[in-house]
Amino acid sequence: MTDAVSAAHWPPGIAPDLESRDFRAIAEMLLADTGIRLGEESRKLVFSRLNKHVRRLGLGSFGDYADLVARPDQAVERYRMICALTTHTTRFFREGEHFEILRDVLLPALSERARAGARVRLWSAGCSTGEEAYSIAATVLQAFPEAVRHDVRILATDVSRDVLATAEQGRYRASAMEGLPPGIAGILAEPDGSTEWVRVRKPVRDLVSFRYLNFMEPWPVSGAFDAIFCRNVAIYMAEDTQARIWAGLESVLRPDGVLFIGHSERLGAEFRGRLELCGKTTFCRPDDGRFFKTAG
Repeated sequence: MTDAVSAAHWPPGIAPDLESRDFRAIAEMLLADTGIRLGEESRKLVFSRLNKHVRRLGLGSFGDYADLVARPDQAVERYRMICALTTHTTRFFREGEHFEILRDVLLPALSERARAGARVRLWSAGCSTGEEAYSIAATVLQAFPEAVRHDVRILATDVSRDVLATAEQGRYRASAMEGLPPGIAGILAEPDGSTEWVRVRKPVRDLVSFRYLNFMEPWPVSGAFDAIFCRNVAIYMAEDTQARIWAGLESVLRPDGVLFIGHSERLGAEFRGRLELCGKTTFCRPDDGRFFKTAG
């Protein structure tokens, strides 16, 4: 029995196998480029996402493909591989309690700070096709309608330039608006040419700037951020990579800033005493009086 994942309906002349050595070579490149670690259980996923690229290139095997994307002159193909293997699942107001904390706990003070002339910065790290960043912006405008006239900005970053291009368009199927919090739909979007599509409203788009960022490369960001949403980004990364990312985010978080992570993610023990759980997968400094009562 061959050590491979087989495919039905493979075009003639192309080997239908993802051998273990080829899987390992691809996994090592993904780890080096993104910090994402793939186990053997991911071989079917790798096969399903990459076989169309092997066919498109007219290659005879996944081994040929792994050799190709490893070449220095094939950066574009390697980028396509990375995009194919990274997950960009998202939706508006996903993990909604984080937006409730933003609205009810953070924005009263942040809006006062902005009215007094201070800068307010929020970061959607791993923003995918933009739904998270626009959810943040709509929440800001719901609580602070004049935010666009003050120094309030949202940075939205992702490792995929393709999803960033989609995000910048701000155009989504109308079905994506289902289940939004009360009062948000009219702030967030408007019909765009038909009943099937909506476009994010200009005041919401004006608050957001989209930028490329790969956590494995130098971070072109400058703090400090009042809130950072980095949710379901580090979940598949190696533990040492996760720790480095959390530490990097902490370093650009204001002393009274808040870090939101995904429900399946955790901060390591090394952050004890530095960032404490103050809500569901919500972290802040231990002396933050908005969340923790001062003893005495």
